[in-house]
Amino acid sequence: MNVENFISNQEGATAKIMLHLNDIMLSIPGVTSKIRFNIPFYYRKSWICYLNPLKTGSVEFAFVRGNELANESGLLHSKGRKQVYSVEFGAVSDIGEEVMQVIQEAILLDETVPYASKRSK
Repeated sequence: MNVENFISNQEGATAKIMLHLNDIMLSIPGVTSKIRFNIPFYYRKSWICYLNPLKTGSVEFAFVRGNELANESGLLHSKGRKQVYSVEFGAVSDIGEEVMQVIQEAILLDETVPYASKRSK
């Protein structure tokens, strides 16, 4: 299954939110998408972010290296996780300019700082 099929299988607001965020991510040069762990992930040099449809009808937009982002707007939340930080959207209208700033910072981080897995070997 590819990302477009995954999104088209979603319902209502979830599909609209995911389609909007997918369009934003794929408009960035060099960004590609793949289904991993049964959800859409976005890559450039390494994992940047993913979309996770929630049972509530909202979508979690999560940044894999969220702990390394400045998060000056306070948009992202860890939800008890050490590395992944995310924001939930219940409607396309909830997606504001601060999201674009976080995306740009995540892309810059991916471009300039090599990803080092934190897993113990």
